[in-house]
Amino acid sequence: MNHAATNEHKTKFDIDKIRADFPALHQKVSGHDLVYLDNGASTQKPQQVIDTIKTYYERDNSNVHRGIHTLSQRATDHFEAARVTVQEFINAKTDNEIVFTSGTTESINLVANSFGRAFLSAGDEVLISAMEHHSNIVPWQLLEQQIGIKLVVAPIDKNGNFLLEEFKALLSPKTKLVAITQLSNALGTLTPIKEIIKAAQAVGAKTLIDGAQAIAHTVVDVQDLDCDFYAFSGHKIFAPTGIGVLYGKHDLLDQMPPYQGGGEMIKVVSFSGSTYNEVPHKFEAGTPNIAGVIGLAAGLRYVSEIGIENLAAHEQALLDYGTEKLKSIDGLKLIGEADAKASILSFQIEGVHASDLGTLLDHQGIAIRVGHHCAMPVMAFFGVDATARASLAFYNNFEDIDALVAAIEKAVDMLR
Repeated sequence: MNHAATNEHKTKFDIDKIRADFPALHQKVSGHDLVYLDNGASTQKPQQVIDTIKTYYERDNSNVHRGIHTLSQRATDHFEAARVTVQEFINAKTDNEIVFTSGTTESINLVANSFGRAFLSAGDEVLISAMEHHSNIVPWQLLEQQIGIKLVVAPIDKNGNFLLEEFKALLSPKTKLVAITQLSNALGTLTPIKEIIKAAQAVGAKTLIDGAQAIAHTVVDVQDLDCDFYAFSGHKIFAPTGIGVLYGKHDLLDQMPPYQGGGEMIKVVSFSGSTYNEVPHKFEAGTPNIAGVIGLAAGLRYVSEIGIENLAAHEQALLDYGTEKLKSIDGLKLIGEADAKASILSFQIEGVHASDLGTLLDHQGIAIRVGHHCAMPVMAFFGVDATARASLAFYNNFEDIDALVAAIEKAVDMLR
């Protein structure tokens, strides 16, 4: 992409205006302007989100539900309005299908421990893919050890493509749950999620979609997908850490037992037994992350104002540009070149360890992620112990890519 193309794109997407909303981007690291390319791990927060959280703590700070004083009522109103905001953002049928958790990891663990223990038995199969994050592997391994389910893994090819036909061949009446990422955090692969869900339904299996990476990069419509569960984290979509969402179809959530016990998730408690609250409160034991929930809603509103389609188009242009520029670097190999891909550039450089590269890039103000990215099976599949990963957000620009490439070339010269 040349500068003319960059300028043409700028007229459709005011990147300078957007970047002005993110205070963390406007700082120096090691004497260099920060170039933040670690969005797959956690995104920066716009001033609008920061201000929303600040206002809550300054004005409305109180516990939610059951309080009769004004601050509690205001906090509760904001908290439950946020649930509606999430419902609308992912197009859930009702707001009581939205369960607040600490993040994608807890959301998946909730399904494993509640749905899994209630509806799965020894010999039942849970089907995942070979490119899952550890949070969509380990909970099923624990269930495998505890109740005897079988974990089945669908393969990928050498480019990181999800192999749909091979996946379908693994489906059987024994398959009770398909738990699949929508966007691989290690490879950037976009899975054919609607086809996956349809195939799972054909054998009567329920579906859980790990949307941690996808939520900030593509339109998510859970009714259109027709998935049974969808999980994502706030900090991947410009909202606070420590807050996440589990979407579940209401009828299914209603049949599932509580995940944790305590306050809020009950109607009546006595020493002879307890009566549980209705969905979604049945799954929200204890004082919630109120500020996180309110901040999550602010982040989703911010993204909605820009439009997922607009930011996705900008990110695709960045990805195409970055792919071309990185491939021009001598000895660099991209890890993950799937036909359908978004936001992630993972790579290795011959003779250069990812950790050394990451350190030298940091000295030049470039923030990337190095390591196994909580996806050790993916690393093993590609025969590597770690990759360097530049992950994109819509506030990145083409100059960020140019800075990354220049910094890599400088670092490689120092290391070789």
